[in-house]
Amino acid sequence: MTVSQSTPVQMAQVLLCQAFGEPETLTVQDRPVATPGPGEVLLAVRAAGVNYPDALMVQGLYQVRPPLPFVPGAEAAGVIEAVGEGVTHLTVGQRVAAFTGTGAFASHLIAPANAVMPLPDGMDFDVAACLPLAYGTSMHALSDRAVLKAGETLLVLGAAGGVGLAAVAIGKAMGARVIAAAGTDEKVSLCLEHGADAGINYSSGHLRDELKTLTDGKGPDVIFDPVGGDYTEAAFRSIGWGGRLLVVGFAAGGVPKLPLNLPLLKGASVVGVFWGEFARRNPRGNAANLARLAGWVQDGTLRPLISARYPLERTSEALRALLDREVVGKVVVTP
Repeated sequence: MTVSQSTPVQMAQVLLCQAFGEPETLTVQDRPVATPGPGEVLLAVRAAGVNYPDALMVQGLYQVRPPLPFVPGAEAAGVIEAVGEGVTHLTVGQRVAAFTGTGAFASHLIAPANAVMPLPDGMDFDVAACLPLAYGTSMHALSDRAVLKAGETLLVLGAAGGVGLAAVAIGKAMGARVIAAAGTDEKVSLCLEHGADAGINYSSGHLRDELKTLTDGKGPDVIFDPVGGDYTEAAFRSIGWGGRLLVVGFAAGGVPKLPLNLPLLKGASVVGVFWGEFARRNPRGNAANLARLAGWVQDGTLRPLISARYPLERTSEALRALLDREVVGKVVVTP
């Protein structure tokens, strides 16, 4: 008699959010590895970027609320293990980065093939996992929304964070003069080390006075603001004529309310930045931005700072550090 043997089921480790709450409620669980459907790929995750929206999503405070339970994590880099029907431009064994919105805090990830970017030879997985969201957001903000020009002055609030430090580096790559504003002298020094031309510790309470001095009274042409709270109005009151305020996020917790006479008096614009929706609506434009970023990483123009690496079971610590504003640069999870 012949005894049939079933193929062992491959298991994945995932970080599961079963109810909206604090990051410490997340648990690591085993689940069968899924099979990619038409237009999808299966990715063995080597690194996943950790971002402020991930923490907000776990708390149920982000503008997107995934159905429960879900696996958080918006971006990852790794190796393709399988491709679904109709996928012809990607192959098994290829090194890629992906932006999926959720699912990246896991050992394996199903990703739409059109959300996957092949990696240049030699690019580290850690660096690649940081490009889609933080650097993609900053690139879209400065290039597409602000149309930043060489020689203009760029003020970056929250400049030592992942998206802020990306904006500093991209602003420099685009030929701007960059003023980095952060909450401690140590963070300001970090920004200067990564290319900022000048720095301001805005916890001193003298943001407007220092901006006036640093810009000879003209004010910045572009303000990149992922912070919100009380800093937005103080910065916007200093903006130059025809300036652009980029509304990126609200890490300080408060959504600012600007007096509308300010943009009128300065001939200035308040410009929203929603990179995720841009990437969905304009995948070709997003792919072009990411390709440009990858080229800058390869030639040394950009040097993403990875300040910490966490194993999957300690992801909640990484999210807590983001919420407590203890992170400089980017942190990654390495399943």
